[in-house]
Amino acid sequence: MAELLHIDSSARPGGSDVTRHGSHTRRLTARFVARWRATRPRDGVIYRDVGLNPPTPVTGRWIHSAFKKPASREPWMRETLAESDVLVDELLAAEVIVAGVPMYNFGVPAQFKAYIDNIVRVGRTFGFDRTRQGDPYWPLLAEANKTLVVLSSRGDFGYGKGQRLEHMNHVEPSIRSAFGYIGITRSDSFSGLGRHARLLPTCLGGARAFFRPVDVELAA
Repeated sequence: MAELLHIDSSARPGGSDVTRHGSHTRRLTARFVARWRATRPRDGVIYRDVGLNPPTPVTGRWIHSAFKKPASREPWMRETLAESDVLVDELLAAEVIVAGVPMYNFGVPAQFKAYIDNIVRVGRTFGFDRTRQGDPYWPLLAEANKTLVVLSSRGDFGYGKGQRLEHMNHVEPSIRSAFGYIGITRSDSFSGLGRHARLLPTCLGGARAFFRPVDVELAA
């Protein structure tokens, strides 16, 4: 048995297959999770909707609390970090993370950035020691063998590797950097669902091609 963490970050409620003007990434993550459940019915699924229920953005009080030794934290510090603790606990419990992340103005939604800020936690997902030789920072999840799957969408094409707008794509690169920093370096991604209805069949064909090897891997 394994645990899957399913994250949606689109501000649009409902998938594009069930709701007019719905979310393409919600549609993709729902498809992924449905395939996962069909292949591995005994596995658990944790659901986190940061698009409709955004995590609290990091504040100065949050940073002060996070860098305080746990045994020395005052009650208000523990309260400040309570939401982050829940998000980190979910991440630690999962072996596979599937995240639906649309492109908003060339980057991730603010809601998902707030999620990242809450799970990149000193002492919990990365270590920090100024006296340590070499790099004072190190990942704490490097040996956890977790896998990240990013399912993205944008309003237009050309943001992929080697394409004309690649330099303006700050979605997958920023996600890989943040999760890689804490030790989650095994990742895969699918992207390309456009906002134009005429492009949808082509994009969904690409999504089906992406999910076929996922099915094989899950069945192994």
